[in-house]
Parts: sequence; structure tokens; C-alpha cells
Amino acid sequence: MNYKIVAGFAFIAGLMSLLSCFVQEDKVEVQHPNIIFFFTDDQSYDTQKDFGNPEAKTPNLDTLASKGVLFKRHYNTTAICMASRANVLTGLYEYKTGCNFDHGSLRTKQWSTSYPVLLRKAGYRVGFAGKFGFSVSDTNGGWKKEGAVAKHDFDFWGGSPHQTSYKTIDNKSMVKYAKQYPHSTRSYGAATIDFMNESVQEGAPFCMSVFFKAPHRPVEPDPMFDNIYAETVFRKLPNYGREAGKHLAKQSRMGRQYPRFVEWGYDKEETYQEALRKYNQLVYGVDYAIGMVLEELKRLKIADNTIIIFSSDNGYFNGSHGLGSKVLPYEEGARTPLIIVDPRQKNKKVSSISLTGNVDLAATILDYAGVDIPIVYDGKSLVPVVESPDLQIRNALPIIQVWGPKATHCLTVMDNQYKYIYWYYKEAGKELYPTEELFDIEKDAYEMVNLAKLPEYQTQLDKMRKLYDTQLDHWRNEGVKYNGYAKYDSLFVRKVK
Repeated sequence: MNYKIVAGFAFIAGLMSLLSCFVQEDKVEVQHPNIIFFFTDDQSYDTQKDFGNPEAKTPNLDTLASKGVLFKRHYNTTAICMASRANVLTGLYEYKTGCNFDHGSLRTKQWSTSYPVLLRKAGYRVGFAGKFGFSVSDTNGGWKKEGAVAKHDFDFWGGSPHQTSYKTIDNKSMVKYAKQYPHSTRSYGAATIDFMNESVQEGAPFCMSVFFKAPHRPVEPDPMFDNIYAETVFRKLPNYGREAGKHLAKQSRMGRQYPRFVEWGYDKEETYQEALRKYNQLVYGVDYAIGMVLEELKRLKIADNTIIIFSSDNGYFNGSHGLGSKVLPYEEGARTPLIIVDPRQKNKKVSSISLTGNVDLAATILDYAGVDIPIVYDGKSLVPVVESPDLQIRNALPIIQVWGPKATHCLTVMDNQYKYIYWYYKEAGKELYPTEELFDIEKDAYEMVNLAKLPEYQTQLDKMRKLYDTQLDHWRNEGVKYNGYAKYDSLFVRKVK
């Protein structure tokens, strides 16, 4: 026997064993971050100082902004709660979820690749509190029982069906918090604290999704904060009022958004101020609840390993262009705040104008957790943007509007500077014809000039038309063929020359 060869084999085996120990130690030391996702309902981007509102009082959101990245061009690819929430949880555009009020439920196939399901499979504890907003059903069932199926895929459930209630006691899953926190906004903060403590005790990484009802109507702010905006006088945006909406497509005035300008009191100074005070008071309640959670993160000594994401399911017009409510693809209706805080990153209070959408949030959460992003996702991870805020992750993003009166249905596509909207609906008796709108968001953030008919913008218009056609092809090739989505393959074909 050649003892030198034997000794050589022994040396190599010993070295491999030693390396194996190091690898095992590395695996043990891997610490997955916790993730908290705060999500509001109907919150315009213009509700925080860092997004341009000098009257806003949101100290805890200001703190998050000072520690993270502010996304200044973040949009909901469908600007209404049911569809938007399905987009957010699945990373899919509406025409791939098949889910919206006029269309139907999210099917189990799409739910199976949602971020809560995938995180739980990967070993995360997952929790939910608040307004879930859509049903999971292969038969379009579950109306007013939203979350009844999905709740079984969570370790902690504080969700409620339909629109939920601002009265904590009316939300069955939250009743135990009602005495101490009678307004539901603060109760969701308390539920999050309980979930975090349970997760720490179990030694598991966690992801908590907190879907507030606020500032959605009815206007029922927490009376605990009645003094916050009592003396505040809110400014009006440059595109406030009916005169600032006359240049827009006539189709934009055919839905509920137009009459609500008067119905909700945006047309008179006194009632406008009252509406804005209560609206912002609801947002302040959210800010307070977030503060409760931030304090508990410090007490538990896990703040340094907890990712925080804050955004909203759609924007709100609050009188812009003479409109109320949301849904339409103009900036105030579709654009929302987005803040991402990764305490491990060096970037602090940095703004990004990278074009991002609500479909990106699921991919971002999975990326932070080290879970593979499904190839079916339309969303892209924003982790690279948090690390390099100047990075652009896409060349185009759609906004889909196929809810409510047919006249308001439209498809929008944006690039890093321009927004193109195509309104397909025509009705000669009302002088409604297929219409194009083109806005330079970089130079005209309030969308006061439609460039579509100006000769000097013909080249840019042609470019946006091509992006639009590409987006419609994606709809045609990957969209669901049920729940009424197939007809838009032809309805949204451009007929304006």
C-alpha cells in the first residue's frame, strides 16, 4: 500500500470536513429580515411633507422617510381598492388576476403564487390585519366574505370582510382590541405588536401586512386626534377646480368622480377645508398606529433587521381637475406615496424617480426574504432601486381602468417622462369619440396641457403609441379569457390617427 497516497486522501478528507463546518456555520448565521408592509386606502401622494404637502403632520412617516428611499413616481396599475389589492398580493396586472368589482374574484391559481403563500412555505410567519378587499374563489363567490379563504394561509389573522368598519368592535377578528382601541386604525397597530411578539417568541422571521381602512370614506376619523388639524388651512393644488379639468377628455367626466366634486364639498372653501381636515386626520391616525409599531420594534430590539414598506392602494383627487374619489389614471387618482426602509442600507432620505407600480411590491417582499420571484409576475423587485435610487427598472408601466361606466374605461401607458391615455368609448349623441391624451409629467406634473395634438410632439406621441400597442399585446397574450377581460383585446385597439 502506498502510504503517501493514503495520507493524501486523509488530508483532503479532513480539509473537506473543515470547509463543510464553515459552510454549516454560515448557514446558521444567515438571518432573514422581518418585513412590515403598511398599506392605506385612498391616500393621495400629496399627504406628507416629503411628497410636497407643507401642512401635513405625519411625524412617524417623516421618520421613515428620513431613514429610507422615497419613490416619487409610484403608481397603482389599477387605481381602485379591490383590483389594486389583488395586484399587490400577487404581483400581477389586473387583466392577469381577473379581479375587480365589475368582473370577479381572484382565482386560487393566482393566489397560490401570492407573496403570503410563498413566504409561509419558505418558513416565514405571516400575519394580516385590516381590509383584505377581495375574495379568492374559482366560482366568483365570496362577496362580502373577503378573506374567508385566504385567512387560512396566514399564521395571524386580523382581517375583516367587505369595507370593514372604523368601529373596532364591528370587526369580528379585532373585537378583543375594541375596549382599549375603539377606532380600528389604532387597533391594527396593537394587533401588529401582538403578532411581532408571538414571532419573536417562536424565533421565526415574520412578514406582517397591515391594510388600514383609513383614509377611505365614510369620514369617521379617530376623535382622539380632533385637535390636530383644527386650525389648519390647506392649500389647493395648481390643478384644483372645474376650470382645471376642461381640457381633459370628456370621458373623464362620465363617472362618479365628476359629481363628487360638488357632492363631497370640494367646490366651496369652507367645505373644502373641512373635507381636507378630516381626510388628513384619518391619515394622522395611521401615522400614530405606525408609531406604536416602531416603538415596539425598538423595545424588542429587532428594528435593525426589519424592512418597512409603506404605500396605498390608490390615490385621491380631493378636488383636482374638478374631481372627487379615484379610479381615473391622472396623477392624483393613480399615484401614491411609497417609502421603503431597509435599516441595513446606507441610503438615507433619498428620493427616486424610478417608475414603479403596485405590482412591484410582492416581488420586492419576496426578494428581501430570499424567496424566488415567480416568472408569472409582472412586478419587479425594487431592492436594486433601494440600493441604487437612480436605477430605472422598466421602460413602461400601464394603468388599467375597466371599472364603472363604460365611457370611463381606458388604458394608459407611461414611460419615465410621459403619460399616454387612450379613451376608446364613442357615442355620437354625446359627442364622445376615441380620444388620446399625452402629458409630460416631468415638466407638467399637474397635467394641465394635453400634448397629443401638438405637431412638435408627434415623434413622442408615436413612441408612446408603440408602447401602448406593446402593452395591449401583452394583455392579449397573457390576460385571462374570463370575467369579461377578453373583449378589451379589440375595444382598446387604437382608432385615433
